[in-house]
Amino acid sequence: MDAAALLDENAALKAQFAVALAKASEDMALIAAQKLQIAKLQRQIYGQKSERSARLLDQLSLELEELEASATEDELAAERAVAKTTTVAGFERKRPERNTFPEHLPRERVVVEAPTTCACCGGSRLRKLGEDVTRTLETTPRQWKVIETVREKFTCRDCEKITQAPAPFHVVARGWAGPSLLAMIAFEKFGQHQPLNRQAERYALEGAPIALSTMADAVGSICAALDPLRRLVEAHVLAAERLHGDDTTVPVLAKGKTDTGRCWVYVRDDAPFGGAGPPAAMFYYSRDRRGEHPQGHLANWSGILQADAYDGYGKLYLAGRAPGPIREAACWVHARRPFFAMADIDENARRKASGKKEIPLSPIAIEVVRRIDALFAIERSIKGKSAEERLVVRQASSRPLVDALESYLREQLAKLSRGHDLAKAIHYMLKRWPAFTLFLDDGRVCLSNNAAERGLRGIALGRKSWLFCGSDRGGQRAAAMYSLIVTAKMNGVDPQTWLADVLARIAAHPAHRLDELLPWNWRKAHMSHAQAA
Repeated sequence: MDAAALLDENAALKAQFAVALAKASEDMALIAAQKLQIAKLQRQIYGQKSERSARLLDQLSLELEELEASATEDELAAERAVAKTTTVAGFERKRPERNTFPEHLPRERVVVEAPTTCACCGGSRLRKLGEDVTRTLETTPRQWKVIETVREKFTCRDCEKITQAPAPFHVVARGWAGPSLLAMIAFEKFGQHQPLNRQAERYALEGAPIALSTMADAVGSICAALDPLRRLVEAHVLAAERLHGDDTTVPVLAKGKTDTGRCWVYVRDDAPFGGAGPPAAMFYYSRDRRGEHPQGHLANWSGILQADAYDGYGKLYLAGRAPGPIREAACWVHARRPFFAMADIDENARRKASGKKEIPLSPIAIEVVRRIDALFAIERSIKGKSAEERLVVRQASSRPLVDALESYLREQLAKLSRGHDLAKAIHYMLKRWPAFTLFLDDGRVCLSNNAAERGLRGIALGRKSWLFCGSDRGGQRAAAMYSLIVTAKMNGVDPQTWLADVLARIAAHPAHRLDELLPWNWRKAHMSHAQAA
């Protein structure tokens, strides 16, 4: 065999290998996409299957992302390899179906210059038969501009007095930044957890350098301008019949070190029991976790508080408390976690497959988790119904399960040593049994405190980005802005769009109608305007 034939055969073998690799990559990407779709559907239909379900979706999404990218690289490599030989069939990848572009996006029509002569005979008598249209999604890089607001001066020829239009209101002194820019700075800092120094670096690269101190001054002005709305959100939250409460750590810069502050959240969410009140969240900051803080936050409130078993809430539950006692509703998700840690069969299967040491599983823990999950299954069927309807179902279906669970817990506790982890988990529940069973007597109560945990999720993610608050005042400002941004998200409102509109209008808006700017009212007004248009 001559050298040319050997080269051709070698090229063919390389092409065949490249095509096979591309096919395998496509199959792996398709399997990952189907796994992710199945996980999403399971979560949608059955709710959270386990404590790790959210992290599992993130992991599957990342796996799909990497496999799709690898499949594209292998496809292109196969095309290049096949082009070098005439004996190997090409490979065409079956790409996932792309969603159609939203109708509201503007269209820009670019017409490729038509030929003037026939490519076959050279004739010029061409007639249009139709057209092929390829749609490509594109974005325009952020554009910066300077708006020059001109106020002309006039002098009166009769009295020589100068007349001039009043200066428009600006959130920041001398109006160096427009409302859209201010909204972007605030939302990037508090909603996307991008510190001002990182924003300043990015803006400078885009050709619009802004001093860090100037941006920090703007943030202070924004918080001051929005404080009346923050107070309205606070009043709305504290008018609720039932609240979700929770807190999380917030590192705070101190002299030569960082201290651990706290960020508290109280969430109003009436949707589970069919309430008409719009959802909202109120955040507070403190330097420590002493019980005086939640007692101060809820000093003038009474109702049902869904929270964990933090001792600082204790005085809120006293019978003689003014203006009235707060009834404690415990979180079944918190109670389930220690049992689930000893009943995670799926985790053991993963450990066994990877050769790691398995976790000792407890039949008692598995049974407790099964019984608690049965209660959550009932709750999913009555979500959004009225408190009265929920109570009827709970009395008929949930109460027998709860009574049986209590008997089972007491029976198993008698067999366990006092220091056993299971015994501690059972003690946690039985010691607070009236708080755990309050949902059987009041249809407004939820089984979980997930609403508050969702409110704090952004802070937990943001800690990895901004590392710490610069001061106690910084923590207070952050809590105020979190209140507004999270409330906007809970009402299906884009926080940055809402902030830009509010900052442009709030100074001229009548004080007695400020409630019109609250996210839920703002959303209704804009939906009405959109329908009218």
